[in-house]
Amino acid sequence: MLAKPTGGAARIIPALDTGDLARAEALAAALAGRCGVLKVGLELFCAAGGPAVAAIARHAPVFLDVKLHDIPNTVAGALRSLLPLRPAMVTLHAGGGPAMIAAARAEAEKAGADRPILLAVTVLTSMDAAALAATGVADTPAEQVRRLARMAVAAGADGLVCSPQEAALLRADLGPGPALVVPGVRPAGSDAGDQARVATPAEAVAAGADWIVVGRPITGAPDPAVAAAAIAASIPG
Repeated sequence: MLAKPTGGAARIIPALDTGDLARAEALAAALAGRCGVLKVGLELFCAAGGPAVAAIARHAPVFLDVKLHDIPNTVAGALRSLLPLRPAMVTLHAGGGPAMIAAARAEAEKAGADRPILLAVTVLTSMDAAALAATGVADTPAEQVRRLARMAVAAGADGLVCSPQEAALLRADLGPGPALVVPGVRPAGSDAGDQARVATPAEAVAAGADWIVVGRPITGAPDPAVAAAAIAASIPG
């Protein structure tokens, strides 16, 4: 499995959120060496599939953010289909429950030491208390994140995806073991966009994030490599 990062640049996961594989490849080439991992999300994966993972992996390890969520047998089968692509990380929704997560872990183990880090997504960073309430969850985002995180780690997830606002809470709850991947990260002064629970890169790392996911502030910058380098420089240590 991919080791946890230690340096600033290694913590950065630029989100290649585009349906254009040529643009994604150009971004990956520009950002190689400026980050630790590159994210292939639903937009790019749905547009280009496995070849997108292979193309991006030529530049850096791939965080395959497909958020698997189905019955346990189907998720295990989906992961079985993804393993030949050799992603470094794969996401699944914690809301799928412990049996689904356990089935995914059992399937991942078949890849041996090269298996991906399995990350359970807790509450999307675009959601606030009102959005949760609309889905029938009366608890605050922090309470729901904590509940899902404890369950997911107990069921076999290697780590979690949470907003910066819950990173410190989960570190205190779960200790240093689980990997924390934190989206909703915006450099100081950046537009939050559709993110509801955000923090700066330095704040997210100080709270306990191992990796931070940054999209538009890097990929939408005039020079993505310079933007990534500036973010890396803002992270202490």
